[in-house]
Amino acid sequence: MKLSNSNMDKYEMRRLALKALSDKLGYGGKAMIAAKIGKDSSYVSRMLYPPKKAGRKRIGEDMLELLVRAYPDAFKEIATMSRVLDNREATNYVRVQHIEAEAHMGPGRINEDFPEVVNSVEFTPNYIRSLIGFVPPPGRLKLITGTGDSMSPKILPGETVLVDTGCNTFVGDGLYLINTGSGQQIKALHERNGYIYVTSMDKALYPDFVADENTIIGGRVYLIQHLERVS
Repeated sequence: MKLSNSNMDKYEMRRLALKALSDKLGYGGKAMIAAKIGKDSSYVSRMLYPPKKAGRKRIGEDMLELLVRAYPDAFKEIATMSRVLDNREATNYVRVQHIEAEAHMGPGRINEDFPEVVNSVEFTPNYIRSLIGFVPPPGRLKLITGTGDSMSPKILPGETVLVDTGCNTFVGDGLYLINTGSGQQIKALHERNGYIYVTSMDKALYPDFVADENTIIGGRVYLIQHLERVS
């Protein structure tokens, strides 16, 4: 099956390669694939859903790697094309992975599955340097989606934030990805009177409290990609 159409979405190319493999394996093919990659059959079925079908699971970079390891012949061409795209102008851009994980802007959210890479976004080094002050090593910056409304209007539900996951200590007042024991949260940290307070925009529902020794800092937020309603 030739999949060299440059106008085809890369996720659709991966889906078609998976469909070709499933068809080749015949009856029980989905179950065989699922067993090899450590997922259940329903997960494989969702990866085979057409683009606009509800519940579809796109084949991200991590899942593609699992499929390549399990069925190298079936995904050899796709993997080669992905490497070519990933290496394109690598020295001129900072590639940031958008992972399929959510950070709650409320009580917290636990991401049970190992996060899949949804896509990658490229930034110029100068832009990253203007945000952070330096260009971090590859893989350190991540894009994560926020849920909940405790940080509204600063961060609205569904907006994506750029997180420096290499920042695991308090380095000054600002927005951080933290875990106080109930999952990942996006919160503001402020130092007052020698204590670090965890704060929300909605103080009526989420009053400020002091971060204790069990609070884990997973990264610092440097950029919010705002959603804009189109009228």
